[in-house]
Amino acid sequence: MNQYPIWLDPDDTNYHFPHPDKALNDPDGLLAIGGDLSPERIIIAYLNGIFPWYSPGQPILWWSPNPRAVLFPEKLHVSKSLKKIIRKNVFTTTIDQAFEQVIHACAQTARKNQDGTWITDDMQQAYLNLHRLGIAHSAECWQNGQLVGGLYGIALGKVFFGESMFSERNNASKVAFVHLLDELKKSNYALIDCQVTTDHLLSLGAEEIPRNQFLQLIEQHTQSFLDTNNNQKNTLFQP
Repeated sequence: MNQYPIWLDPDDTNYHFPHPDKALNDPDGLLAIGGDLSPERIIIAYLNGIFPWYSPGQPILWWSPNPRAVLFPEKLHVSKSLKKIIRKNVFTTTIDQAFEQVIHACAQTARKNQDGTWITDDMQQAYLNLHRLGIAHSAECWQNGQLVGGLYGIALGKVFFGESMFSERNNASKVAFVHLLDELKKSNYALIDCQVTTDHLLSLGAEEIPRNQFLQLIEQHTQSFLDTNNNQKNTLFQP
């Protein structure tokens, strides 16, 4: 009988993961250990509702929590105070103009109830590689030419998998998030994966859904990504 979490072979070029249903309840969602942070493995992980999250000194840990925090774009909640800030043009916003700065700032930002960062140097390099492939994206918030907030994540099909955000000014990350949602809506994105619930995300309209429902939604809404890549000769991105 297999014991979970299982250890992944870094030399396995099929990038197999166990089914997310095998994830532990405590700690919630821990599914597998090891492997590598190659673009192929990370993409296959996301397509199967799995993401990497670990601290310096630990092996790579792969997670699929239940329930899952998500945000449906049409349910985005923008408070009156946030709308006022956006209307006053206190900040300017961009997409994919400072990905490396954003991920570095996310890594440096202190988190409540967390010591250090889970965005290790290896993680930063892995997502930079995905950004160069057009898979990982950032939204930026600027004030007087200075980057003061932002977030990054992965886009597959019509799902955006959010990873982390930072804010050096009140509401800066929220403004970046609203700008990103506006752009995603224009491209008919169906789902934002928020991974785990926070008060910050709940205030923007995030909610929790069962993992099996989440898996069904990503299977449905990442099909366009799979169709595109399966039609390309010698594609690397086939689960």
